[in-house]
Amino acid sequence: MLFVGDDWAEDHHDLAVLDPEGRVLKQVRVPEGVDGITAFTETVAGCMPDDDGDPCEVLVCIEIDHGPWVQALQAAGYRVFGVDPKQAKRHRESVSSSGAKSDKSDARALADMVRTRRLQFRLPDGRCCSSPRR
Repeated sequence: MLFVGDDWAEDHHDLAVLDPEGRVLKQVRVPEGVDGITAFTETVAGCMPDDDGDPCEVLVCIEIDHGPWVQALQAAGYRVFGVDPKQAKRHRESVSSSGAKSDKSDARALADMVRTRRLQFRLPDGRCCSSPRR
């Protein structure tokens, strides 16, 4: 299983990919739009432990739960969790001792949030994250 934090801005997304132990496998900035979705998919595929990686085994945390980007990720099979920005801020503050804010650290905090607190979230279709979409 992989955990992706997606800190989005108007024209780009900062991604952090974590393994189940919380180790950062990759951090990258991708553009908004189709090129960004392609780069997102390639980044995640490069972090999968085997070539047959199931996108359902990738949990994505982002501070929005709708729109073309989220729809594209869901259509690709990723489990996407939209979180309230205030929740994300509180989590970031609880795991960061320095309090420094950056897109890179926000992406990592979002990935950590879905890794450590995923049972508190629901998928947009109302299912608990422990029940994979198939």
